[in-house]
Formats: sequence, C-alpha cells, structure tokens
Amino acid sequence: MTARFRVVTALAVVVGVFGAWWALRPSWQVPLPTTANRPEVRMQDFRDALYYPLREFLAGGNPYDPAAMFVHWPVRQSFNLYQPYHLALHLPFALPGYRVGAVAFAVVSLLLLVVLAGMAASRFRSAVPLALGTAALAALLVLSQVGKAQLYLGQVNPLIAVGAAGALLTRASHPRLAAVALAVAWLKPQFGLPLAILLFARGSRGVALTGTAVAGVASLPVVGLLVVRGGGIGPFLDAIAANIAHATGTDYGAVDSPTGQRVDLAAVLYRLTDWLAPGAESLALVGVLAVSVLLVRRLDRLGDPDATAVADLLTCLAVVVAVVHQPGDVLFAVPAATLAAAVWWRRRRDHRWPLVGVAVAALAVPFAHLHVVDSAVRSVFSARASVTLDGVAVVAAWLVLVVFAAATTRVARPEAVGRAG
Repeated sequence: MTARFRVVTALAVVVGVFGAWWALRPSWQVPLPTTANRPEVRMQDFRDALYYPLREFLAGGNPYDPAAMFVHWPVRQSFNLYQPYHLALHLPFALPGYRVGAVAFAVVSLLLLVVLAGMAASRFRSAVPLALGTAALAALLVLSQVGKAQLYLGQVNPLIAVGAAGALLTRASHPRLAAVALAVAWLKPQFGLPLAILLFARGSRGVALTGTAVAGVASLPVVGLLVVRGGGIGPFLDAIAANIAHATGTDYGAVDSPTGQRVDLAAVLYRLTDWLAPGAESLALVGVLAVSVLLVRRLDRLGDPDATAVADLLTCLAVVVAVVHQPGDVLFAVPAATLAAAVWWRRRRDHRWPLVGVAVAALAVPFAHLHVVDSAVRSVFSARASVTLDGVAVVAAWLVLVVFAAATTRVARPEAVGRAG
C-alpha cells in the first residue's frame, strides 16, 4: 500500500470511528423501557423484536402471540414472524440487563456492518487495497441513513445482510458456506424465500435447498417447545394467525398504510395511486419473481462477468421489491451495488450501460435520506412524500435494471445464434 493509500485509509478510519461512536450512542442513552415510554424510537427493534420476545420465551410464553407480548412487556410493536431459531441465536443478548444487552447488540451489529463493507471491498480489491476499501465503505455505511438506522433502531438487518450477500458471493466458489449464509438470511422469511427462489433459478439449486433445509431444521426445536408449552399445534397456529392479522392492520406494516416505511412494489403502488388491487401483494410477489428469474438467467447465460454482476444486483432488488420490505432492508445489496457501480464506470460509454449507473444512483436514495433531506422533503412536499420517496427509488432501480437486462439479452441472443450458425 502506497503512502497516499495509507493516509486515505487512516482518514477513513478516523471518520468511521466518529460515525460509529455517534451511531452507537442511542444504545446506552435510551431510557429503560416502561409502559410510559413505549413510543420511544431509539432501540425499538431491539426492544420489540429481540429483547422482550426472548424474555417472554425464557418465561415460558409464546412471543408470537401479540396479546401476550402487549400484556407482559413494555413493547409498542408485535413480534413479527422471524424464524423461530432467532429465539435461540440471539439468546445471549437477552440474558443480561436491558442496557448491557442493547449495547452489546449494537456493537455486534456495528462489527457486522464492517464485515459487510469488507465483503463489498473484496469485489474490487485488484484496483483498491482491501483495507482502504473496507475502511471507506464502512465509514460511508455508518454515516448513511440506512447504516445509522440499524444501530439507532437496533435492527437485526446487519446479520441478515451479511448472510444474504454472502450467499450471493460464495454460491459458486463455496456452496456449503453459501448454504449456511442463506440459512442466516432466512431469519426474516421475506429475505429467505425470494432469495432461495432466485438462487435456485440461477443454478445454485444445492445452495437454495440446503440453506432452506438448514433454516427449517434449526427452527424445529424451538417450534416443538412452543407447541408443547402452548398445549398443541392448534393453539400455536392460532397465535400465528393472530400475529399475521395484527401485523397487516398496523400503521407501520399494512400494505395500504399511508405512513408505513415500505419499499416493496405493492405498497409503493398504493402510495402513488391510493388504489389497492385484490391480492396485490401476492400478485407483486409472483410477478416480480417471474420477471426477475427470467432476466437473471439470461444475464448469467451471456458468460460475461459484468452481466453477472448486474444479475446479482437485479437479484437483490427483486428480493426487496417482491415482498414486504422497509428501506433498511436494502443494506444487503451493498456488495452487489458496489461492484455494479465499478462495472458501470468502466463501461459507462458503452450502449445501454448508463442504465446501470441510473439504477445504482436510485438505490443510493435510501442511504442518502438523512434527517436534513427528510425535513426538506416534508417541508416542500408532504410527510407522505417523505415515506414514499425511498420506495419509489428502489422500485425505479429494479425497473431500470429490468429494462437493461431485457434489452441486453434480447440483442445478445440473436448475435449468439448468428455465431453458432
């Protein structure tokens, strides 16, 4: 590493450390949860989706039952349908007191963001030293809105992002590792299901099937314990049904909520039109996956590493757009977007490749949606525009890549036929 690179790396580390300290502060500044401060936003996901669900589990209850959670604990949101193995995997953070658990979880999440930055930097280490790329990307992550939100809210997305991105990165070179990574991504089924389908379609069938099986097997002991405790499979299924009914009726989770932070196609279309088609979410899931599967397979068949890089980013965007997701869920697309940006820069003068740059720029919107930007959008437009902006940008990024992939493969296929003839 040259002296200039060392200086830039040191500067990135200093900026990143400051950003990390600033982003970690809520974990030790947040007041201890009580029924009086349930609206507290700082570390709310750690409180509602990790600490108190695990406390309910340890106390012998079923955290998937919204009624039990709201009666027993000072939570504002119900515990969503995370994979049951979540209750075992994150157990160490619920054993100590709340503040110790919150700080420990935030620190581990920060380290996972650094790991994700390293995964992204490894995609172009031939041009930029790995240490410099990791330090620079990690600093950008902790200063971005998406990165800060993970630590401010106490979300589990950094772990899922490392798993989902790892499955994409290692599916060809280390399929066993990729299967384990996919199992981690299954922690949130809205990640695991579409990603497994897309990996299967792209030829990584063993990874898709094994990763899904590992996630299922890991959850069986927890499910069995909950069934036995609850008095049988019937009461357990009743709790799951109550969980789904509650989630679909909340201001933050419903597809037709005008204020919920959602970036999937069905929710974005409702925000833009005030119209919700019957079965809109199911139609969006099937439609987005069908189109994306067709195009990523065509891109892979071109045998062009640059086209494969675009296929990886299209895979990430399809996962987010197909089913219920929030802006922070785009985190796992960072390695794919980083490589796509590098490919676009190298081929920016080639026909159609500027579209890839447009898609990457659109995907950057949630990361750049800082408080000052949000305040400006709210003052100039409205609160609804503010919560819709990220979704429009993510859906637009997917659509632009769909156009690019369709045009590129439509042109390439006749050329390939001509060469074969």
